[in-house]
Amino acid sequence: MSSEQATMNVIVDTGCANLSSVKFAVERLGFNVTITDDIETIKNAKKVILPGVGTAKHAMENIRSKGLVETLQNLTQPVLGFCLGMQLMCNSSVESSDGTKVACLGIIPTDITPLNAENNRLPHMGWNTLTSVSDHPVFEGINIGDYFYFVHSFAAPISKYTAASCTYGSKFSAAVAKDNFIGCQFHPERSSELGSKIIKNFLALDSKEITTL
Repeated sequence: MSSEQATMNVIVDTGCANLSSVKFAVERLGFNVTITDDIETIKNAKKVILPGVGTAKHAMENIRSKGLVETLQNLTQPVLGFCLGMQLMCNSSVESSDGTKVACLGIIPTDITPLNAENNRLPHMGWNTLTSVSDHPVFEGINIGDYFYFVHSFAAPISKYTAASCTYGSKFSAAVAKDNFIGCQFHPERSSELGSKIIKNFLALDSKEITTL
């Protein structure tokens, strides 16, 4: 394994994500990144990004067909999920065409359910503020009241794995974290300077900085 391969940042090709916009967001910060579904490349990456646009059912079908489930579950380097990518880290989701429960990666023990938006329209789409932020190193420089860009109709509830929260009708997890896995319900790649700060914090992260929440 070459030193270049060992330090590579990768975006997992789930077959249904906004891969090019995530790649551009990383590259404009001065970091190299490769889009791949190659198991050995993902295993040997320094950092792994799990992006997401689409439904949990479709994404998990693609992940299973590519033979990536066990690989993703067993990663020990820092992993950052964007939107659906965050939701795929959880136990399950009901985001499917018929509303049946979809088994996800089971990395973070929480479940994705329909967002209780009260009288607000769905999807929750646009800019919204964080109502809490943990001291996780990925969120260094991020504060309560900061705006991020959301597009979703399903969400993770508040739990001990909540790393940031947001309110849209009801409170939900705007970010979750467990060990080396971190997920953002919002889209960092579409969240201007603050989103770029999160991506940069993640890519500059020393694995030793990872904390268990």
